[in-house]
Amino acid sequence: MRHQYRIGFIALLLLLSLNSSLWAQESAPVPTLIPEIINVFPHDGAAFTQGLLYFDGLLYESTGLRGESSLREVDPTTGEVLRILPINRPAEQLTGETPQQDYFAEGLERVDNRLIQLTWTEGEAFVYDLATFERLNTFNYEGEGWGLCYDGRYLFMSDSTSYLSLRDAETFDLIVKFLVTIEGQPLRPQLLNELECVDEHVYANLWNSNFIAQIDKYTGQIIALIDASSLLTPEEQTLLDSSQVLNGIAYNPDTETFFITGKQWTKLFEVRFVPKS
Repeated sequence: MRHQYRIGFIALLLLLSLNSSLWAQESAPVPTLIPEIINVFPHDGAAFTQGLLYFDGLLYESTGLRGESSLREVDPTTGEVLRILPINRPAEQLTGETPQQDYFAEGLERVDNRLIQLTWTEGEAFVYDLATFERLNTFNYEGEGWGLCYDGRYLFMSDSTSYLSLRDAETFDLIVKFLVTIEGQPLRPQLLNELECVDEHVYANLWNSNFIAQIDKYTGQIIALIDASSLLTPEEQTLLDSSQVLNGIAYNPDTETFFITGKQWTKLFEVRFVPKS
């Protein structure tokens, strides 16, 4: 049954990715949801959040910026960083005749007892042991790495384009890319950022905005937009610079709530997404 599902799902995505005209017929207005705040928790204001996931009572966070990137284990209710692994190149790679840029960590996801962390422009995804943070492997890929999520069968990845990539969870091999659309039109590039897979949907932070897209993972259609512009007060928003945008979304299946935050935000919000009145 699993093998049949795999063939059917991939065949569907291949068909849709090759026939973008199927999307053009879908032009109904996209409904707007808003986050209903359940709790507000502290968040490390130094964390340039690029990837966020929840598992077994803890948050795992990937933070970016060159020379400051990290992998973290965090207590969601106190914001305390319980473990941190700096993500840096060896010193000899940063100097010399042909110095390389330091890593800029990006999206993060858990597959069983492993964590997979993307890098922005380096084309490398690091694989860690969940319990120890020991690096186990490195996957290589073409293009940029932005967001990553896992639906229990496949990895979904954003890469600065209007497409999401479907990847093998064990090998990271690319299976297919499919277009994300909104109201029958392709979503413009450089929007799809941090991802979270929940049931039949992929939730995506839309970079440089206060919106999260709810995407049908089978068709690529955005079926709802979550307007999170009211999370911070106007006074709090004035304290942020242009890079400190909404980013980071993690789902807690026990409570059916989401944790959301932003790059170098001092707050983590536990929310439900509800219709905008």
